[in-house]
Amino acid sequence: MKKIKLETTATLYEDYSSFSDEEKLLFSKAREACHDAYAPYSKFYVGAAVLLENGIILKGNNQENAAYPSGLCAERVALFYASATYPTIPVKAIAVTVHYNGSDLEDIVSPCGACRQVMAEYEHKSGKPIVLYLLSANEQVCQIDSIKDTLPFLFTADILKASS
Repeated sequence: MKKIKLETTATLYEDYSSFSDEEKLLFSKAREACHDAYAPYSKFYVGAAVLLENGIILKGNNQENAAYPSGLCAERVALFYASATYPTIPVKAIAVTVHYNGSDLEDIVSPCGACRQVMAEYEHKSGKPIVLYLLSANEQVCQIDSIKDTLPFLFTADILKASS
């Protein structure tokens, strides 16, 4: 038996001051998307904004449905929209923010496993890292420089190719 140790690195910023105007705009778009989410059942509103390599920013938010689990998370809405609209343009970064029951959360909330897997697929597809920004209400930012750092034992298309 052999044990392995997995490590993830993230950078926590106390405010937006060190970020570029492009990143600040990305954060603003994620907040806008959050407030437009459709979450009448959980009251857990999530907004995501995707920055493409060509500078275009697209928004997505969670969409709930009374027939659970027919809804979709904000990150996947934004990524699927980006891929459907600009299929050849790689994703450079994604920002995610949350508010619950009418209040912005002071804590940073991480994407669910399904969203991490979808983000990893787009990172793998482009061959370039996607930066993930997790935003809190008080302008704290957790920056993760690659989706691979959020999902140990990542499942990719390479595994499918290896097994055939």
